[in-house]
Amino acid sequence: MSTSTPPDIRAGRLADAEYAKRFADAAPRLTSSQALLEAERCLYCFDAPCATACPTEIDVPSFIKRIADGNVRGSARTILESNPLGGMCARVCPTENLCEAVCVRNTQEDRPVAIGRLQRYAVDALMESDKPQIFTRAPATGKTVAVVGAGPAGLACAHVLARHGHNVVVFDARPKPGGLNEYGLASYKTPDDFAQAEVKWLLAIGGIELRPNWKLETTAQLEALRQDYDALFLGMGLSSTHRLGVPGEDLDGVQDAVDFIARLRQSSDLSTLPVGRRVVVIGGGMTAVDAAVQSKLLGAEEVHMVYRRGPEHLSASATEQEWAQTHGVVLHHWLAPAEIIDNGGGHVAAVRFAEQTMAQGKLQPTGREVRLDADVVLKAIGQQLGNPVLAHSGLTLQDGRIATDVVGQTNLPGVWAGGDCRAGGLDLTVEAVEHGKQSALAIHARLTAA
Repeated sequence: MSTSTPPDIRAGRLADAEYAKRFADAAPRLTSSQALLEAERCLYCFDAPCATACPTEIDVPSFIKRIADGNVRGSARTILESNPLGGMCARVCPTENLCEAVCVRNTQEDRPVAIGRLQRYAVDALMESDKPQIFTRAPATGKTVAVVGAGPAGLACAHVLARHGHNVVVFDARPKPGGLNEYGLASYKTPDDFAQAEVKWLLAIGGIELRPNWKLETTAQLEALRQDYDALFLGMGLSSTHRLGVPGEDLDGVQDAVDFIARLRQSSDLSTLPVGRRVVVIGGGMTAVDAAVQSKLLGAEEVHMVYRRGPEHLSASATEQEWAQTHGVVLHHWLAPAEIIDNGGGHVAAVRFAEQTMAQGKLQPTGREVRLDADVVLKAIGQQLGNPVLAHSGLTLQDGRIATDVVGQTNLPGVWAGGDCRAGGLDLTVEAVEHGKQSALAIHARLTAA
């Protein structure tokens, strides 16, 4: 006779109407009146620090001034010239750590100009207009570039190359383009299928072919891309997650947070998506926050987000942390996972954590332990390249990612890389876009050199 305690995991914890309400747009767009009032708060600084803080170097004062002048289409053009995925970045970029963090209004009014929301207002207005396409292609160059990965880096690279007259073939392992924009972000950040609407806008430039369900699995494939195309850009992101390295990690109920988020994003009916009554999320980044908050929104009664260091070390922004707490997620610090406990039937029942402290610059256990009961454990401790083909092909790797120069060129002639798979980055959507843009400009220069 089994003595195991069955896990409490089920779908439909909420009334049907509650799902749409809970997963509605987290930051609804500004109205035209709100946008005008907010734009008029901008001081249009010379050598504006907000523009310098933007990884894609959007001319922030310029696009905001155009909103104030009623030229919303011109505002969107200013944004998209620098960042072709400006709509998504306006939704998910941690502006509180970048452009808005250095806004001079912080010192004058203790509140920055809402740059991210103004950016969304302008781009959304353009994309929903009768004539959303503001760019035209240059004359055809006769060159074709292969892009591996239809995420932010790959899409940005493809769009810039297409504008310069090159043809582009984008290969991606997933059935739908968008990368993490489609599969890895919380639904309340990107409602109404915006990721695909943005891809549709990007592809409207022409000259870009998508080839989905294509995986880079052999060195022969990579070599064929180098031979068959005039240049190659690698923007495939990170394909696998780090392991916790503790007993019980392979028990049923232990999942990767990115897989949980992907299933949620692709679900057509959230009431059919099972969620545990008690959920423990291990990690301290934005993926951890997205997984924790969405578990709570699906009806989990208890959600704990646990990080092994102090709050000042979390990669999730202060705004993201506050968002989690506002939604009932309990944040724990200085706790390292030590064991995932079996319920007696092969399923997780709890997680045992060892309390940590910092001593002489190193994490040290205090000897105290904490147990958190769980029906589901979500791992969000970072991702890795996870593709042996890249190393076997002769690419130089650095800290497990592809080493490049400042414009993304790798050690292999004719091969560039960008986004999360590139070493030394911040793992931000906006930075991935900049990687793709700079590599595209470098590729264009190489292909058109006399």
